[in-house]
Order: sequence, then C-alpha cells, then structure tokens
Amino acid sequence: MQKEPESCRVNLLRPKGEQMKGEVTIMLASLLGWGVVTFGFQLLLALVNVYDKGSWLTEFNFFGLPFHFWFTAQMLPLWFIIICALFNLGIDRLSERQSRRRDGFYD
Repeated sequence: MQKEPESCRVNLLRPKGEQMKGEVTIMLASLLGWGVVTFGFQLLLALVNVYDKGSWLTEFNFFGLPFHFWFTAQMLPLWFIIICALFNLGIDRLSERQSRRRDGFYD
C-alpha cells in the first residue's frame, strides 16, 4: 500500500494554499452565521424569560402564534436556505477568481 504524498492531505485546521484558505473561511462564516441565528435567538429568549418573567418576545403574537414559535418554525429553515445560497455564491466567486489567476488573467 502506497503512502499518500504530503501535498494530498487535507486538514481544515491548517489549510494550505489560497484556494483552501478561502474555502475554509467561507465554511466557518457559514457555520458561525447558522450558530448565531439558531442558538443566539434561543439564548436571548431564555435570558429574557429568566430576568423579565415574560417579555414581548413571548407575549407578542404573529399570525396567531407566539413570536418565538413562529421564528423558530419559519425563519430558521428560511435562514438555512439563505446561508446555502450565500455559501454557493462565495464558493463560485472564489473559484472564478482562482481560475482567472491560474489562466493568467488578472483584474
């Protein structure tokens, strides 16, 4: 069995080359955006309920449902679709820039 050459190994914690660093940056930004919206709102809701014992976040109704329920049920799947679109746009832009550099055409 042949040992893999060192240049073929992939490590997300130590990206090599500009292309891979850009891809890892886009991945981390996407995960950070997902985490902030998903867990940040729930954490805010929990903190407000602990200190306020009920606030506008739990008392406000939106389309007949509590706002926090609507946000979790409707906005998080929509946010996931937005993150996927932004991720693809970022990767496409990065790939286009790298292909122009590789072909010798600079901006």
